[in-house]
Amino acid sequence: MKPHTLLVAWIVIQSAACTNLPLDVDGFPLPTPAQAVVEIPSGAILFQDDFSSPTTGWERMLAGEGVMDYDGGGFRILVNALDTNFWSTPGLSFDDVRLEVDVGKLGGPDENRIGMICRLSEGNYYFFLVTSDGYSGIGLFNLGQAILLGQTELQFNERILQGMTVNHLRADCQADQLAMYVNGFESLTVHDQTLASGEIGLMAGTFSEAGVDVIFDNFVALQP
Repeated sequence: MKPHTLLVAWIVIQSAACTNLPLDVDGFPLPTPAQAVVEIPSGAILFQDDFSSPTTGWERMLAGEGVMDYDGGGFRILVNALDTNFWSTPGLSFDDVRLEVDVGKLGGPDENRIGMICRLSEGNYYFFLVTSDGYSGIGLFNLGQAILLGQTELQFNERILQGMTVNHLRADCQADQLAMYVNGFESLTVHDQTLASGEIGLMAGTFSEAGVDVIFDNFVALQP
Protein backbone atom coordinates (compact mmCIF):
# COMPACT_ATOMS: atom_id res chain seq x y z
CA MET A 1 0.00 0.00 0.00
CA LYS A 2 1.38 3.41 -0.93
CA PRO A 3 2.07 5.97 1.83
CA HIS A 4 -0.63 8.37 0.70
CA THR A 5 -3.14 5.48 0.58
CA LEU A 6 -2.20 4.61 4.15
CA LEU A 7 -2.80 8.20 5.15
CA VAL A 8 -6.28 8.28 3.56
CA ALA A 9 -7.26 4.99 5.19
CA TRP A 10 -6.03 6.21 8.56
CA ILE A 11 -8.10 9.43 8.23
CA VAL A 12 -11.26 7.47 7.31
CA ILE A 13 -10.80 5.06 10.22
CA GLN A 14 -10.12 7.85 12.68
CA SER A 15 -13.16 9.85 11.47
CA ALA A 16 -15.41 6.80 11.81
CA ALA A 17 -14.05 6.05 15.25
CA CYS A 18 -14.72 9.61 16.39
CA THR A 19 -18.32 9.38 15.30
CA ASN A 20 -18.82 5.75 16.45
CA LEU A 21 -19.91 4.64 12.97
CA PRO A 22 -19.88 0.90 12.09
CA LEU A 23 -17.08 -0.09 9.68
CA ASP A 24 -16.88 -2.56 6.79
CA VAL A 25 -14.06 -5.13 6.41
CA ASP A 26 -11.80 -2.52 4.81
CA GLY A 27 -12.30 -0.05 7.64
CA PHE A 28 -14.70 2.25 5.85
CA PRO A 29 -17.93 3.39 7.55
CA LEU A 30 -21.08 1.51 6.63
CA PRO A 31 -24.10 3.50 5.40
CA THR A 32 -26.51 4.35 8.20
CA PRO A 33 -30.17 3.38 7.81
CA ALA A 34 -32.61 6.19 7.08
CA GLN A 35 -34.43 7.46 10.12
CA ALA A 36 -37.82 5.82 10.42
CA VAL A 37 -40.83 8.07 9.89
CA VAL A 38 -43.40 7.53 12.62
CA GLU A 39 -46.93 7.72 11.24
CA ILE A 40 -49.72 8.70 13.59
CA PRO A 41 -52.53 6.12 13.25
CA SER A 42 -55.97 7.26 12.18
CA GLY A 43 -58.15 8.02 15.17
CA ALA A 44 -55.26 8.87 17.49
CA ILE A 45 -56.02 11.72 19.88
CA LEU A 46 -53.94 14.81 19.11
CA PHE A 47 -55.58 17.05 21.73
CA GLN A 48 -58.63 16.84 23.96
CA ASP A 49 -60.25 19.09 26.54
CA ASP A 50 -63.27 18.74 28.81
CA PHE A 51 -62.66 22.31 30.05
CA SER A 52 -62.49 21.19 33.65
CA SER A 53 -59.27 23.18 34.07
CA PRO A 54 -58.88 26.81 32.92
CA THR A 55 -55.21 26.26 32.06
CA THR A 56 -55.44 24.49 28.69
CA GLY A 57 -54.60 27.52 26.60
CA TRP A 58 -57.86 28.69 25.02
CA GLU A 59 -58.06 32.40 24.24
CA ARG A 60 -60.25 34.23 26.74
CA MET A 61 -62.05 37.57 26.51
CA LEU A 62 -64.29 39.71 28.68
CA ALA A 63 -65.62 42.86 26.99
CA GLY A 64 -68.80 44.74 26.27
CA GLU A 65 -69.06 42.92 22.94
CA GLY A 66 -69.10 39.54 24.66
CA VAL A 67 -67.34 36.81 26.60
CA MET A 68 -65.10 33.86 25.79
CA ASP A 69 -64.07 31.89 28.87
CA TYR A 70 -64.08 28.62 30.79
CA ASP A 71 -67.40 28.30 32.58
CA GLY A 72 -68.72 25.51 34.80
CA GLY A 73 -66.81 22.69 33.12
CA GLY A 74 -67.38 24.01 29.61
CA PHE A 75 -66.20 26.83 27.36
CA ARG A 76 -68.68 29.66 26.95
CA ILE A 77 -68.94 32.12 24.07
CA LEU A 78 -71.38 35.03 24.43
CA VAL A 79 -71.70 37.44 21.50
CA ASN A 80 -73.42 40.76 22.20
CA ALA A 81 -72.48 42.51 18.93
CA LEU A 82 -74.58 42.27 15.78
CA ASP A 83 -73.43 40.27 12.75
CA THR A 84 -70.23 39.28 14.52
CA ASN A 85 -68.25 36.07 14.94
CA PHE A 86 -66.03 35.26 17.92
CA TRP A 87 -63.55 32.41 17.80
CA SER A 88 -61.13 30.96 20.34
CA THR A 89 -58.22 28.58 19.79
CA PRO A 90 -55.95 26.57 22.11
CA GLY A 91 -52.92 27.65 20.07
CA LEU A 92 -52.49 24.37 18.18
CA SER A 93 -51.99 24.07 14.41
CA PHE A 94 -52.54 21.10 12.11
CA ASP A 95 -52.60 20.28 8.43
CA ASP A 96 -55.13 17.43 8.50
CA VAL A 97 -57.35 17.00 11.54
CA ARG A 98 -60.74 15.75 12.69
CA LEU A 99 -62.53 17.84 15.30
CA GLU A 100 -65.45 16.89 17.54
CA VAL A 101 -67.34 18.81 20.23
CA ASP A 102 -70.64 18.93 22.12
CA VAL A 103 -72.41 22.28 22.08
CA GLY A 104 -75.62 23.64 23.57
CA LYS A 105 -77.37 27.01 23.59
CA LEU A 106 -77.58 28.84 26.92
CA GLY A 107 -79.65 31.74 25.66
CA GLY A 108 -80.24 34.25 22.92
CA PRO A 109 -81.74 33.86 19.45
CA ASP A 110 -82.08 30.57 17.59
CA GLU A 111 -80.84 32.37 14.49
CA ASN A 112 -77.16 32.13 15.35
CA ARG A 113 -73.83 30.64 14.28
CA ILE A 114 -72.30 27.81 16.31
CA GLY A 115 -69.43 25.56 15.32
CA MET A 116 -65.73 24.91 14.81
CA ILE A 117 -62.90 26.23 12.68
CA CYS A 118 -59.75 24.74 11.20
CA ARG A 119 -56.65 26.03 9.39
CA LEU A 120 -56.87 29.47 10.97
CA SER A 121 -53.93 31.47 9.61
CA GLU A 122 -53.53 35.24 9.40
CA GLY A 123 -57.24 35.70 10.09
CA ASN A 124 -58.37 33.25 7.39
CA TYR A 125 -60.08 29.95 8.24
CA TYR A 126 -62.59 27.26 7.31
CA PHE A 127 -65.78 27.18 9.38
CA PHE A 128 -68.30 24.42 10.08
CA LEU A 129 -71.48 25.76 11.60
CA VAL A 130 -75.01 24.99 12.66
CA THR A 131 -77.81 27.26 13.83
CA SER A 132 -80.21 26.62 16.68
CA ASP A 133 -83.13 26.79 14.26
CA GLY A 134 -81.81 23.86 12.24
CA TYR A 135 -79.49 25.06 9.46
CA SER A 136 -75.89 24.10 8.66
CA GLY A 137 -73.04 24.80 6.26
CA ILE A 138 -69.29 24.76 5.57
CA GLY A 139 -67.52 27.92 4.54
CA LEU A 140 -64.31 29.86 4.04
CA PHE A 141 -63.41 33.19 5.60
CA ASN A 142 -60.63 34.61 3.46
CA LEU A 143 -59.29 38.13 2.96
CA GLY A 144 -62.09 39.62 5.01
CA GLN A 145 -64.92 37.87 3.17
CA ALA A 146 -67.01 34.85 4.21
CA ILE A 147 -68.40 32.50 1.58
CA LEU A 148 -70.23 29.19 1.82
CA LEU A 149 -68.74 26.20 0.01
CA GLY A 150 -70.92 23.83 -1.98
CA GLN A 151 -74.09 25.86 -1.47
CA THR A 152 -75.28 29.44 -1.82
CA GLU A 153 -77.04 29.62 1.55
CA LEU A 154 -77.32 27.63 4.76
CA GLN A 155 -79.43 24.52 4.25
CA PHE A 156 -81.99 23.07 6.63
CA ASN A 157 -80.63 19.96 8.37
CA GLU A 158 -83.12 17.63 10.07
CA ARG A 159 -80.31 16.06 12.13
CA ILE A 160 -79.84 19.25 14.15
CA LEU A 161 -81.62 19.23 17.52
CA GLN A 162 -83.10 22.70 17.71
CA GLY A 163 -83.40 25.14 20.57
CA MET A 164 -81.40 24.54 23.73
CA THR A 165 -80.68 20.85 23.11
CA VAL A 166 -77.04 19.70 22.94
CA ASN A 167 -75.69 18.70 19.51
CA HIS A 168 -72.55 16.71 18.76
CA LEU A 169 -70.59 18.23 15.87
CA ARG A 170 -67.72 16.82 13.84
CA ALA A 171 -65.53 18.58 11.28
CA ASP A 172 -62.98 16.84 9.06
CA CYS A 173 -60.20 18.83 7.38
CA GLN A 174 -58.16 16.44 5.24
CA ALA A 175 -56.16 17.61 2.23
CA ASP A 176 -58.67 19.52 0.08
CA GLN A 177 -61.70 17.70 1.51
CA LEU A 178 -63.88 19.29 4.18
CA ALA A 179 -66.69 17.27 5.76
CA MET A 180 -69.23 18.03 8.47
CA TYR A 181 -71.23 15.62 10.62
CA VAL A 182 -74.13 16.40 12.96
CA ASN A 183 -75.02 13.92 15.70
CA GLY A 184 -73.20 11.14 13.85
CA PHE A 185 -74.70 11.79 10.41
CA GLU A 186 -72.78 13.26 7.49
CA SER A 187 -74.17 16.68 6.63
CA LEU A 188 -71.99 17.97 3.81
CA THR A 189 -68.68 17.30 2.04
CA VAL A 190 -66.93 19.90 -0.11
CA HIS A 191 -63.51 20.48 -1.64
CA ASP A 192 -61.31 23.56 -1.46
CA GLN A 193 -57.56 24.20 -1.70
CA THR A 194 -57.31 27.75 -0.36
CA LEU A 195 -55.92 26.93 3.09
CA ALA A 196 -53.46 24.13 3.83
CA SER A 197 -52.80 24.39 7.59
CA GLY A 198 -53.45 26.47 10.67
CA GLU A 199 -55.00 26.61 14.10
CA ILE A 200 -58.13 24.81 15.28
CA GLY A 201 -60.86 26.39 17.37
CA LEU A 202 -64.44 27.06 18.40
CA MET A 203 -66.73 29.79 17.08
CA ALA A 204 -70.08 31.44 17.72
CA GLY A 205 -71.72 34.41 16.09
CA THR A 206 -74.79 36.54 15.54
CA PHE A 207 -76.90 37.66 12.61
CA SER A 208 -79.38 40.53 13.15
CA GLU A 209 -80.01 39.84 16.85
CA ALA A 210 -77.41 39.99 19.61
CA GLY A 211 -77.10 37.84 22.70
CA VAL A 212 -76.00 34.48 21.25
CA ASP A 213 -74.84 32.48 24.28
CA VAL A 214 -73.47 28.94 23.89
CA ILE A 215 -71.43 26.42 25.85
CA PHE A 216 -68.98 23.88 24.40
CA ASP A 217 -67.76 20.67 26.03
CA ASN A 218 -65.77 17.50 25.29
CA PHE A 219 -63.61 18.96 22.54
CA VAL A 220 -61.24 16.54 20.79
CA ALA A 221 -58.84 16.75 17.86
CA LEU A 222 -58.06 13.42 16.17
CA GLN A 223 -55.80 12.18 13.42
CA PRO A 224 -58.13 11.64 10.41
